[in-house]
Amino acid sequence: MPRAAAASDPFNAIAEPSRRQILEYLRADERAVGDIAVALGLAQPSVSKHLNVLRSVGLVRPRRDGKRVLYRADAHSLKTIHDWTGMFQRHWSGQLNRIKQHAERKEE
Repeated sequence: MPRAAAASDPFNAIAEPSRRQILEYLRADERAVGDIAVALGLAQPSVSKHLNVLRSVGLVRPRRDGKRVLYRADAHSLKTIHDWTGMFQRHWSGQLNRIKQHAERKEE
């Protein structure tokens, strides 16, 4: 089964590490493309492409401020991803508990 295009699916969009970096950077405040590029050490055209993908799946929202466009993470859209991945938290917690128990048995 072919994979959905990154620009049509939020999960595929965040599969790209640079897009996750951008979202992490935007979690605190809205930022201009140039600021994102400098802070993350990415080329401005690359940041623009990544932001277009993130915008097309609703994970970031642009706002015009004069000539600049400021981007911010859309917390509501990100909550959908958070809720879905949260279904697996019990598994992760169980894994961590098993690792801890195994390590403690080896120490004895």
